[in-house]
Amino acid sequence: MWQVKLSRALRSMTGCAKTYVVQFAEAQGFAHVHFHIVPRMEDLQPEHRGPGIFELLRRPEQERVSADQADQIAHSLRAQLRGHPNTQ
Repeated sequence: MWQVKLSRALRSMTGCAKTYVVQFAEAQGFAHVHFHIVPRMEDLQPEHRGPGIFELLRRPEQERVSADQADQIAHSLRAQLRGHPNTQ
């Protein structure tokens, strides 16, 4: 249920066309499951759709979301999930 709620919140915040839910549990020495919920924008190039989305992590730093922007997004998502979409 949390994946659906988070996907809906991301769509509401970003206007994304879809969200990708990716699960990893491969790393040796880690006894937990790791999830990524990734917004997929409408204009994303075909080569970056599906698993190709992770190629965007190789883009130059100035083309990526900054740490401050990521924190802002996370705070906004938390507020939206708590029912307070206009607060951070």
